[in-house]
Amino acid sequence: MATWKIDASHSEIGFKVKHLMITNVSGSFTSFEGTVHADSEDFHDARIIFEADVNSVTTHNQQRDEHLKTADFFDSERFPRIRFVSKQVKKVNDHHFRLIGDLTIRDHTHSIELTVTYNGSTRDPWGQVKAGFELDGRLHRSDYGLRWSATTEAGGLILGDEVKLHMNIQLVQEVPVGANV
Repeated sequence: MATWKIDASHSEIGFKVKHLMITNVSGSFTSFEGTVHADSEDFHDARIIFEADVNSVTTHNQQRDEHLKTADFFDSERFPRIRFVSKQVKKVNDHHFRLIGDLTIRDHTHSIELTVTYNGSTRDPWGQVKAGFELDGRLHRSDYGLRWSATTEAGGLILGDEVKLHMNIQLVQEVPVGANV
């Protein structure tokens, strides 16, 4: 069995949500970690655990970022981590999968399905084996207790409920102690 870790310096965890229902506001988490265990070379049997530090959320607007950390949204003081644990990987073809798992935000856990594109594996110049993936999904923030909203003077919503997820993940294979690279 191979064990892989997320190479956070070469990975991105992003999201988008509608603002005023006419544009998207993008954000990301800059501090996260994850482990993947797989027996197969194509990851069809992968078991994944992922966590993000809520306090690392950034939308490149300090006032908005601080609001996202409050009880109106993530409540980072009480719930400092977002967690994903895989339940199943469904192989669509050699490079496409559907990943199903439990996502926990605040104290709410729901099953979520992500589409996964496997971009292949390679050995970097330092001898490390790397694998690359793109993941996409959607969730409703209200399902996770993120219900803050307001309306405009005309009665329109300021913030949409649907959140689009997009992640670029690079994994690095752990080398067992005593193994030759």
